[in-house]
Amino acid sequence: MASTMINVLLVEDSIADATMIREIFLDEKIEVELAVVRDGFEAMDYLLLAGKHTNAVRPDLILLDLNMPKKDGRELLKEIKEIPHLKTIPVVILTTSKAQEDILGSYNLSASCYVVKPIDLNQFTNVIKSIDHFWFNSVNYPRSNEDAP
Repeated sequence: MASTMINVLLVEDSIADATMIREIFLDEKIEVELAVVRDGFEAMDYLLLAGKHTNAVRPDLILLDLNMPKKDGRELLKEIKEIPHLKTIPVVILTTSKAQEDILGSYNLSASCYVVKPIDLNQFTNVIKSIDHFWFNSVNYPRSNEDAP
C-alpha cells in the first residue's frame, strides 16, 4: 500500500459503476480518498473549487469516463490539460469504449493511459487492482505547490 493517502477523483455518470469501483476499493483494502462526480461540469467545479466543491481536495489522480451527459470526458480532458495548475494531474481514462478514435483522441489530449472497463466483475476487479498496483504504489505525484513554474 502507498505510504500516504491518494486522493482520487472519479468522474463517472453511472451510479452502478461508481458504486462498484468504491466497493472494490473497500473490499481490496485499497487506501484512497475517493470523490465521485457525475459529469464534466461538476468535475470542473471540483477541480476549480467552485460551487458546492469549495472545500475539495486536489486529486492526485483522475479516473475519467468518456461518455457522460452535459460535458463528456473528451471535453473535460481537453479543458484540464489546458489549465496550467491542473495539467500535471494524471488522468486515467476508464471507459467502455474500445473505439480506436477514442483511444487515439484521448492520448492526443494527453491522457496518462486508457483502460477499457470489462463487463465481467472479476475482470473489472482485476483492472481496479492493477490501477492500484501501478498508480497508487509505483507512481510519484506532483503536489499542487510543486506545479508552479
